[in-house]
Amino acid sequence: MEGVKWRSSRGGKKDLFHVIHKVPAGDSPYVRAKHLQLIEKDLDSSIVWFWKAINASDRVDSALKDMAVVMTQQDRAEEAIEAIKSFRHFCSKQAQESLDNLLIDLYKKCGMVEEQIELLKQKLRMIYQGEAFNGKPTKTARSHGKRFQLSIRKETIHVLGNLGWAYMQQNNFVTAEAVYRKAQMIEPDAKKACNLGICLMKQGHFDDARCVLLEIVNHKLIGCDERKVSDRANELLYEIESRQSNSDVDIDLRLEEKSIVKLDHVLNESCQQISKRLPIFEEISTHRDQTAF
Repeated sequence: MEGVKWRSSRGGKKDLFHVIHKVPAGDSPYVRAKHLQLIEKDLDSSIVWFWKAINASDRVDSALKDMAVVMTQQDRAEEAIEAIKSFRHFCSKQAQESLDNLLIDLYKKCGMVEEQIELLKQKLRMIYQGEAFNGKPTKTARSHGKRFQLSIRKETIHVLGNLGWAYMQQNNFVTAEAVYRKAQMIEPDAKKACNLGICLMKQGHFDDARCVLLEIVNHKLIGCDERKVSDRANELLYEIESRQSNSDVDIDLRLEEKSIVKLDHVLNESCQQISKRLPIFEEISTHRDQTAF
């Protein structure tokens, strides 16, 4: 097979199998768990063997994370949270950040916003204190099966974006606005600008929201070329115009209503004055009637 290098003449096919299917070699509990997860697609049995791997101290860092991922795939996110919180102390210091990232995703999935916010704030504290990435300026991360270098700056923006979104779920738009503004100061981004615009709109700051959203429509921010972001910005701008138009109509209606109330008040006063004068008119008319006879 072209493009594949054999490790050795002995057991070459076996080595090739592990390379193709991305499973580790050997016969330990963790290896069995990965084989059940990736090859046989037997997720229930893989969880059993991940537990065995943790109890046997066999690649505990990977076993705990992989087991949590499989549990999430089975809609057992709350169990995954408890597993991580209960067994993370068996894991290495290097694994703690990735476990935190996994917990944040699980909290989000379960709607546990308070826990999500607390952990995100903890990550920010670690960044500001120089403890993130084990004190290094970058770390190797993985996305869609590809490895890349993630900088502290990018990590800060990512955490701030998640924190702003979490505050929005609590309808705490004042704090969310402050968080998104901080993120935009570091690196202006169209998606976060959309959320910032929403925060401003929710507070009734329509002019400020319009300025933020116009930067997206006018392609002044990173990510403005994404169709979904641009369409969303246009929708929000249209909503602002509609709200302000309705606000103007409401003002006109209130003014008209005040005018009607004032007119009613004047008419009522006039009627009261007429009613006060009625006895006099009756006396005059009666006097005239008596005189006529």
